[in-house]
Formats: sequence, structure tokens, C-alpha cells
Amino acid sequence: MESTARDTSAPAPSSPAQALINWDLAASTAARLTSAGPVLSPAEIGDAVDSLRRLADESVHHVHQITGLEAARDLRDSSVLVVDRASWAKANTQSFAVMLKPAMEKMLESRRGTVSPAAAAVSGAITGSQLGAVLAFLSSKVLGQYDPFAALAEGSTAPAGGRLLLVAPNIVTVERELNVTPEDFRLWVCLHEQTHRVQFAAAPWLRHHMLSEIDNLSVHLLGNVDSLMERASAAARSLKDRTATGGTPGRGAILDLLQNPEEKASLSHLTAVMSLLEGHANVVMDAVDASIVPSVKTIRQRFNDRGKDRGVIEKFIRSLLGLDAKMRQYSDGAKFVRAVVDAAGMEGFNRVWESADNLPTEPEIHDARIWLDRMGL
Repeated sequence: MESTARDTSAPAPSSPAQALINWDLAASTAARLTSAGPVLSPAEIGDAVDSLRRLADESVHHVHQITGLEAARDLRDSSVLVVDRASWAKANTQSFAVMLKPAMEKMLESRRGTVSPAAAAVSGAITGSQLGAVLAFLSSKVLGQYDPFAALAEGSTAPAGGRLLLVAPNIVTVERELNVTPEDFRLWVCLHEQTHRVQFAAAPWLRHHMLSEIDNLSVHLLGNVDSLMERASAAARSLKDRTATGGTPGRGAILDLLQNPEEKASLSHLTAVMSLLEGHANVVMDAVDASIVPSVKTIRQRFNDRGKDRGVIEKFIRSLLGLDAKMRQYSDGAKFVRAVVDAAGMEGFNRVWESADNLPTEPEIHDARIWLDRMGL
């Protein structure tokens, strides 16, 4: 499927730290390994792109009506892009570059004099190809994504508020698999992704807060490369054993890499924030009735049943990447949002967007009463 994205090229490494991951190679590897998706005629491609753009705009009104967030009224500081799989992968190399740059610079500084430019280039090629393989797998699974970090990438001309990416071939694939009405399914997907766009518009401080927390966690993970490799190997063995015996992988292999309380606290906070964002978006989707999406009940049922048909290989990869943990975030976060809205209304819940201090902790995600008491609600 032809891409309509703009400004999704991977940033060229402009510092030794960024050269530790070859972003160009990651993007080209993902493009080479992923399939283009369903075969569509030029007319079908044009129809899919046009309808997704239109429904993305239409969904903003519904998000405003459901959430009561005034930020939904004006989203001119961000953009909506309909992309193919390769362009989605390229866009994510930009985001990863932004998120990992501070940690890699600190790691390189701690190893100054021990890493030659040649060694860094070899390392960058290896990690770039590995990242590309991961992105290739993900690029065929993701329906949409709000990227709040796009404008922070070097050389980026993306709007300050970020960009919403809708992966057209995946949306078309799933709507065909489920045999649902395309217009209804596309609007349903757009409602979820536009909610993320509105969240960051309502909380303009959230972008840099998350970057700070990601930096804090990644510095710990990348700070001791030798220890990281040992812990990663142990995590992979543990994950393989749990999967082979039918055990629960937990939050994914990353949990096994964390050792000290500070590392675990960083992951706990990020888990809580992601649970909040994903859960809130799911609640918005669930608030949609047949007056907005006529076949919404059918879509929900078939979409939820879809995950039961995954093969063994895909289940293992999803466990390794922590994707099943992401699905649990949807569920846990949605329970928190519903509990708060039931007790304090949507206006009371919307206090979470006022400051970082109002974000729920992981224990609060699992027991909304703690957050309600802390907020005086």
C-alpha cells in the first residue's frame, strides 16, 4: 500500500552516541522484512486513505463529547498521517532516537576511551538490524499510534504536538478478517487513537515527563553494558522456560532486567502512566454506542475474540516484547478510569491531566480508592 506519510525518514546519526544504533539500517531492515499488506487497487487505496483522514477528523468531536476535555476542540499543533508499514517503522526509529539518545550518550561517556568509532559502527549495525527485525514484526500488528515525540527528533519538521499515525494496510487487513463494516471499524480505531492525541493536548507537560522517566529507566538498563547482557540472557532463558511450560511471562522480559529498587520504581511509574493512557482510550471506545458506530457491538466481540487464534511463534514473540502485558494495561487502566468516573464523575477524573503529581501510581491503578482519597475526591 502506498504511503501518504511525510517526514518519516530516520535521523542520520549526528553524534557518536546515536551511532550506537544505526537508525537508517533499522528502518531499511524493517522495510525489507515486512510485507506490504493486502493487495489493493489504486482506487481502493485512495478510498482507504481518504476515509481514514475523514474519520480521524470526525472522531475528535466524539472524543470531546465523551471526555469533556476542552483540548479536543483545537488540535492544530499535531497532525494525522495515513501510512504504510515501512513508514510506520521509519517514524518509530525517530521516536526511539529521541527516547534513547540521553541514555546512550551517558553510556558512551562512562565508557570513553574504551569504545572506538569502528566498534561503535559495528555495534550500531548489529543493534540497528535487530531493532529493524522487531519493528518489522510490530509493523504488521499496529493499527494506529500517537507519537508525541516526533517534533523532538533531530531535523524533524513535525508539528510541536506530535503526529497520529494510522497504519492503513493493517486496518484494512483486520476489518476484512473480522468481516465488519469498514467505515464503522475505521471510526472505532480512530476514536481510540485520537483519544491519545487529546490526552497529550490536555496535559502538555506529559510529553517531557514521560521522556524524563524513560531516560531514567534506560540509563539504568544501559548504564552497565556487561551486566545488561548477562541479565538479558538470563531473562531470555527465563522467558523461554515459562513459555515452554505454559507459565505466565509477567510483564515481559524487561522485568527480569531490573534489579535495584530505583529501576523497579521507574518501571512501576511508567507502567501506571501507560495503563492510564491506554485504559482511558479504551473507556472512550466503550462509551461509543450504535448512534456513533452502528455495528460497534459486533466489532467489539469479533475484535476481542481475534486474539485467541494466535500461533505459538507469535505468542512467544508477543511475550518477549511484552505485548501481552500491554493488553493487561488496557484492562487495568480501564478499570481504574471507570471506578474514578463512577465515584467522582468525568470532571473529577480529568484532574489526572493537571500535573504529574496527579498521575496515579501502580498501586492506585489497581485500587482507585487510594487515588480518590489522595485527590480529596
